[in-house]
Parts: sequence; C-alpha cells; structure tokens
Amino acid sequence: MAIKVVLAGPPRSGKSCLREGLKQALRNIEGAPYGYVITACPDGEGCWFQATVERSPEDAAACKAAYKAKFTPGFVARIAESVRDCNLPLCLVDIGGVVSPENRAICAQATHIVILAGDPARMDEWRQFAADLGLKIVAEVCSNYNDVEDVVENNSDGILKGSVHHLERGEPVADRPMVRALAHLLSRLAA
Repeated sequence: MAIKVVLAGPPRSGKSCLREGLKQALRNIEGAPYGYVITACPDGEGCWFQATVERSPEDAAACKAAYKAKFTPGFVARIAESVRDCNLPLCLVDIGGVVSPENRAICAQATHIVILAGDPARMDEWRQFAADLGLKIVAEVCSNYNDVEDVVENNSDGILKGSVHHLERGEPVADRPMVRALAHLLSRLAA
C-alpha cells in the first residue's frame, strides 16, 4: 500500500522547507523509498523553488510571482486525482496553509498527515482536518524560527512530537534532528 503523507499547517510554518529537507534526508537513509512530492497549492512554489532560492533568490521570487495562481476546480481535480492514483511507496503532499474545501478534496485520498505549525495553538484546526478526513497523524511539529536547535520528544501515543528550528528557504535542513527523525519514521511506514 502506498503511504500518502500530507504536509499541513498554517501559512508560513515552513512546510515547503520541511518538504525539501525530508526529500534530502530520505536520500541519506539506506533502503528508504524515494519521497515523491505532489505540490498541491497553486502558490508558485513547486519542487524547483528551493533549489532556485539557493542559486538566485531574485530569480526564485520572480518565477513565483509569475506562476502564482488561485485554486480552480480543474487544478483541484487534477491534484486530487494525482494523490488518488499515486502508487509509489511514499508520496508527500505539500498543501496550502488553509483548512479549505479545496485542501479537503485534495487530501481525501491521502493516508497520513504531518502537522507543522509555528503557533502550537493552531494545531487543533489541523487535528480536526485530519480527523474529518480519516488521516492518521504521524507527527506534530512546532516550527520555531528563532530557536537554535531541534527537540525530538519520546512519545508513547505513536505520534512524533517536538520542534524544528529556523526553517529558512535556501538553507539546508536535512541534517536537523527532527527532520532526520521524521524521515526515518516515514521510511519505516513505507517499508
């Protein structure tokens, strides 16, 4: 069975930075599945964006502005179909930061969810989103931009919890303890 993991949380929590870090961290795990990514938000930040920021922040900003669009019924249907039809062992679905009918339609065929939030008080709305869609929560991560280290907690409820620090576009995050822990967890789920 394919594992389809939604990366969810409020805007500007660092979901796209986490996505890129997870892809790289998975590559560093021997035998881990490829982390196929579906960019499920028409915000102009495809998988190419992080690498472009590293090369030229100005070019990245210009391309994002040119590609940014709004949700359309056609976009939502195409992305929802991509999530439904993905048969790879591990699919990461990077959604926009709003609990919306569009995100519900896109995520209805997913299996799991990682919640990333800069404000822990915003976790509840995403927990409810997961419950409404029957998505199993695998991680709840606080994104603390100004912190200098990650925290990975040991939990008995089966949900990886803790924090990740300073998710910044263009900076490598694959070696951060929380990113590595999450990559190992996803790799085990998809095995």
